[in-house]
Amino acid sequence: MADPIIEAEGLGIRFVRNRRRQLRLRELFIHRGGRSASSGQFWPLRDVSFTVRPGETVGVIGRNGTGKSTLLRLIAGVLIPDEGSIRVHGDVAPLLELSAGFSNDLTGRENLHLVGGLHGLSPGYLRRHFDDIVSFAGEQVERAIDTSVRHYSSGMKVRLGFAIISHLPHPILLMDEVTAVGDAEFRKKCYATIDRLLGEGRTLVLVSHNQKDLTRFCRRGLFLDGGRLRLDGTIAEALDAYQSAVPR
Repeated sequence: MADPIIEAEGLGIRFVRNRRRQLRLRELFIHRGGRSASSGQFWPLRDVSFTVRPGETVGVIGRNGTGKSTLLRLIAGVLIPDEGSIRVHGDVAPLLELSAGFSNDLTGRENLHLVGGLHGLSPGYLRRHFDDIVSFAGEQVERAIDTSVRHYSSGMKVRLGFAIISHLPHPILLMDEVTAVGDAEFRKKCYATIDRLLGEGRTLVLVSHNQKDLTRFCRRGLFLDGGRLRLDGTIAEALDAYQSAVPR
């Protein structure tokens, strides 16, 4: 059996609510100018442990606010844990948000080269594959490729982001509600691309509320609730646990 490609052990991260909010005069008087060390703190994830082996397809399931997207950001290295550890043995191709890390001040063309370069694609590779990437993103993006992305719709951003990420050779794919934005034609292209990448043996960690997407692409499921990993099993078992936890 292959060694794990992702290892999480006792993983936890702490956030602070209203970090920049100024205390009112009454609160300053009551709390004598300060608050307890734990005031306003919460743990979106805590004591989460699991391993993922090369080629596994894992769906992360749970209600909004249960730490699913936070977990992807920890795997991607965007966030640093406050407790435990996360070890990733391989490069990551992340599509974690609609903007895909784009700069609003740059054009689509400039962002394509910037994001592709940040993920290790050479200028020569990007020049050779530029037309393919933009064509995949669709006619709207093609027409606006030399326009600042601040004028792009959310759908245009995610299409261009997915087009770039799908050209990365990285063994680990992290996807957060990627197919939730876009028309039927774009979703069809997304599905075909994900099928191709998984056929190449890539490892997938997918966050989605779409049961059809989860059962199509994932064999294994992690069910998160209240920032804790409640179940690690088949995708069917994780979906059943989620349905049982959702108030009727």
